[in-house]
Order: sequence, then structure tokens, then C-alpha cells
Amino acid sequence: MVLAGKRILLIISGGIAAYKSLDLIRRLRERGATVRPIMTSGAQQFITPLAVGALAADYVFTDLFSRQDEQDVGHIRLARDCDLVLIAPATADLLAKMANGLADDLASTVLLATDRPVLAAPAMNPKMWANPATKRNIATLRGDGIRFVGPTSGEMAESKEAGTGRMAEPLEIVAAVEMRLDDGARPLAGRKAVVTSGPTYEPIDPVRYIANRSSGRQGHAIASALAALGADVTLVSGPVSIPDPMGVHVVHVERAEEMRDAVLCALPADIAVMVAAVADWRVASAADQKIKKHPGESIPTLALTENPDILKTVGHHTQRPKLVIGFAAETQDVEANAKAKLERKGADMIIANDVSPATGIMGGTRNSVKLIRHDGVEQWPDLEKDEVAARLATVIAEQFKPE
Repeated sequence: MVLAGKRILLIISGGIAAYKSLDLIRRLRERGATVRPIMTSGAQQFITPLAVGALAADYVFTDLFSRQDEQDVGHIRLARDCDLVLIAPATADLLAKMANGLADDLASTVLLATDRPVLAAPAMNPKMWANPATKRNIATLRGDGIRFVGPTSGEMAESKEAGTGRMAEPLEIVAAVEMRLDDGARPLAGRKAVVTSGPTYEPIDPVRYIANRSSGRQGHAIASALAALGADVTLVSGPVSIPDPMGVHVVHVERAEEMRDAVLCALPADIAVMVAAVADWRVASAADQKIKKHPGESIPTLALTENPDILKTVGHHTQRPKLVIGFAAETQDVEANAKAKLERKGADMIIANDVSPATGIMGGTRNSVKLIRHDGVEQWPDLEKDEVAARLATVIAEQFKPE
């Protein structure tokens, strides 16, 4: 196991999400890691050092000026005697201290003194996460090499307010820790990928639009799977209700033309996976105001024009990625249509699936696909979309193995 024998220095800062750190400690230890905890004074207002120490089976460090702990410069020893520093939860206050090099308590002093990898799991109110000051601090920390897991979106513990700011769940954090410590086993490290996901909305007027059915689950899962293998991923997403995947740069768009422009801006890249359900047509001239319905008047005629073919554009581009993969969502003659698309679009592979209403694939969590190559067809079993993504990421990694 990746975590067997690994030493994790866990910094728990103040916030209601601190209660999740108790389960996090258990999850880390059951995978073979040792956990040495540091608690800020704020964290001790939510959970006790007794509970943390019992689960960690280790001493809990709380005080920068402890005579016992500091007799051998304890904060320096803590900062270096570990494989990774994990901050969960990471409050806006602690992140601000880190970004500005402040060291006024044990946690911030250790963070300033460490030369080990640092992974932070932010947790705060959505307004605090969206505040320009927090955004500046996060950007600074990313530039300094700090990695993040979360935050995720959802309802806040302290109110009925909802938004992005919830700390990632313990198992998500464990996976991020494993990924951070297993950088050597990331076959796509140094590779750049661009992935499209979700539908596009083509406006008819300010309140109506033309769209395809797509939840974005498959595209988002592929972006996440490629990032897990070390790729630098740009995800161009149409309007979806699911959260952005972690560790991925996301560009949000609505229209097909915006998606094409964002994809081309992401080039050059090594890998392009075009998963989005792009609307084939748009209204030639969208109305500036809502089209009103009046009794006795004829139904308005919508003149349509063709949208850009993003897969074909990328497949024949002067900066064409080494590997171009498209998706073919079909309701009949799935394999034949996918093979024709492979040749027509200039792709290296096509992932074909039957999206007939009876399959439940559009909007669902499972997928059944065929991998179409120029030299053959591979039928995959019915899988969760995350599993399809992981399998495809492995196929992609195989294309970049050293000769």
C-alpha cells in the first residue's frame, strides 16, 4: 500500500470541519500510515486533544512555547520528521498566514519551517472562499508548490447557506495524500491534456436555448483520472450541476463557439479527449429580448446554422495533439457510425456508446462503451463512469510509454 510506513504530520485548524479529522486519522492509520497531530487553539474549541491523541495513538502537539516539546527545538523536528504535512481543515486564517509567511503559533511555524510536501484541505464559508483575499492567497500558495484537495460544494454546517467551502471527505483526502506521495508512479507527469465535458447551451433568446442531454459526469471523471496519472489537465465544461474535479484547471463556457475557443487556447497539448455533447446547431440570430407568444400569431420560425465541429477542428489542427480521442453518442448503428466518425474527424480513437433512452446512460452513473481504433474494436463491460474514465486513462498512458 502507498501509505504503509508513511509518516503524516496532520495539522488540524479551527473550524466545525475539524470533526472530520477524527475519521481522517482512522482512515490514514488503517492504510498503514502513522499520524502525528498538531492542533491549533481554534481546533481545540471543536474537538479535544484527548480524542485526537486516542485515534492517532500519538502525542498531540499544541503549544509553540511548551518547555517539554521545545527543549530540542521541537517545531523544527516536527517540520522535518515526516513524509508529508497535511492540513485538514485548512481555515482561511491559516492559509493567509502561510501565504504571507507568518509564524505566530506552532502550526504556522512548522509550516514555515518544513521542507516536506504540503497538502491542504480548505474548509470555510463560501463567501470567505470566494473573497478576493482568499483567492490571492490560494494563488500564492499554488505558486509555492502547495497542493489542495477540495473544497467541495454543498450545504454549510453552521447555516442553511450553500456553496463551495466544505472540506473534502476523509476518503477523498486519503486519495489525495496517496497521489501526492506516489508522484513517481504517475505515467502522465509532464503531459498536458485538454478535455471537454457537459452540454452546450445555444441561446434562442435570453431565457430559452437549444441543448443536448449531458450531465458532464463522464467528461469530468476522465479529466480527474488523467490528473490522477499526473497530467496537467484543462477541462472545458459546459453548464453542469456537478462540482469541478479536484486538481484540474476548469474553464466554464456555455456556447459551442466559446468551447471551441477555450479548447484552442489550451493548445498545444499532448492529449485531447472531446467528451462534451456539443449542440450541432445554433440559432442564426438569437433574439435580444424574450420572444413573446401572442394569441392568433403564427409560431416563430427559427433559422438554424451549424456549430463548429470541435473534434474535427482539433483533429486537423496545425497544433494537433499527439493523441486525439472523441466520443460518439449514438442511438442506432453505433459501431458503424463511430468508425465513420473516426475517419472523418481525424481522431486516433473514438469511444462509442448507445445513448438510447432505454439505456439510461445520459444523466446516469454507468456507461457501456466500445473503444474504436483504426485497427479494431474493443467492447468494454458495463461500468461506472469513474471506472470507464480510469480504464481510458490507462489506455492513454500506454500511448506515452517510453519506446
